[in-house]
Amino acid sequence: MTNDIDRAGVARAYAAWAPVYDMVFGKVFDAGRKSTIAVADAIGGRVLDVGVGTGLSLSDYSRTTKLHGVDISEPMLRKAQERVRAQNLTNVETLSVMDAKNLAFPNGTFDAVVAQYVITAVPDPEATLDDFMRVLKPGGELILVNHIGAESGPRKIFELAFAPLARRLGWRPEFPWARLVNWAARHGGVTLVERRPMPPMGHFSLIRYRKTG
Repeated sequence: MTNDIDRAGVARAYAAWAPVYDMVFGKVFDAGRKSTIAVADAIGGRVLDVGVGTGLSLSDYSRTTKLHGVDISEPMLRKAQERVRAQNLTNVETLSVMDAKNLAFPNGTFDAVVAQYVITAVPDPEATLDDFMRVLKPGGELILVNHIGAESGPRKIFELAFAPLARRLGWRPEFPWARLVNWAARHGGVTLVERRPMPPMGHFSLIRYRKTG
């Protein structure tokens, strides 16, 4: 599928969001963020948080979970680093500027990969998901929370109308469930564990895949 947003544009958008991101999106994303972290903590071990942003989630993880965070936006990561220092989050082992599609980690490094509100904000979601699975250990879980596009009705019409503006802001609103279904079938070696609606009004979904191959 042709890329409809680009890496440089996403980086610019999130650099602009960095000063106000927590204030604008903190409460909106709170339920999905905490549910995702609860799943990751239950798995434990070494966890990769992709799109860690300003580090808003970092203090919510158990201190026994060993965290590595990556983000495309250096201004966002600077805020995350400040948060780690201020809160003495000693379980955060690394924070790195990194492209989600080209993760600089060996195969089979992590027990879980967490990607909160990321898949609709990358130029090539399927290739990005492939790399998430690559760095997972066998039996590890990919834990997503994201907006999934409406299949029909007024919300679908709104998403299509809003799409051009959304891309300028750094994400795409019209991301159908079928893209994940098709990706999993093509990739192989992955099993859908859970798909759970998240507030507000089921607009977001928590999605879990286990690496079986």
